[in-house]
Amino acid sequence: MSHAEKRPQISPRAALMFQSGIGVVGLLAIVLFGIPVQLDGMSYGVAVFWGVGGSLATYAVIMMLTRLPGLFRESLESHLEQLHRFACDYSWPVLVTLSALAGVGEELLFRGAIQSWLAQYVPAVVAIVAASVLFGLVHYLSFTYFIVATGLGLVLGTAYMLTDSLLLVMVWHGVYDMIALYCLRRFPQWFGVRIG
Repeated sequence: MSHAEKRPQISPRAALMFQSGIGVVGLLAIVLFGIPVQLDGMSYGVAVFWGVGGSLATYAVIMMLTRLPGLFRESLESHLEQLHRFACDYSWPVLVTLSALAGVGEELLFRGAIQSWLAQYVPAVVAIVAASVLFGLVHYLSFTYFIVATGLGLVLGTAYMLTDSLLLVMVWHGVYDMIALYCLRRFPQWFGVRIG
């Protein structure tokens, strides 16, 4: 099977609509259930600054973890190859838009709606863990990928709890996705992805 035949057949429009739909579901849940969302923990400039800084630091940590022999690399290689093909399927404007929509939409749903709703009834730590596990399950490709995604959810959930800024975690998530897709597409060899 050639590289082109392995690519997913999801149109850019369908991918963008799906990612937008996640945000709509999160926003509807927030509005319909009157979930208190923290937006004003810091100014927009500070939230963007720390969101970008957090995404760079998180990506650096994950890159270091994938370099440790036997820890993640072997179990992640096939998934990284799939993600490389995904990144190559779409133009840069589509990838940037998908990343931005993921940052906004997934954070509206998982941190804004689910974590904030749970935090009204259970301790904040329980709300963070529960929302993070759900986040990991939605991104499930394998147990290892679930662990990585849940870990990212824990980081984002904690940042949201500590800063009271949904904007910060939206920027953090969106920029992280942009960096990950750019590096996977431009430098696949960093991840052990064999092309050709």
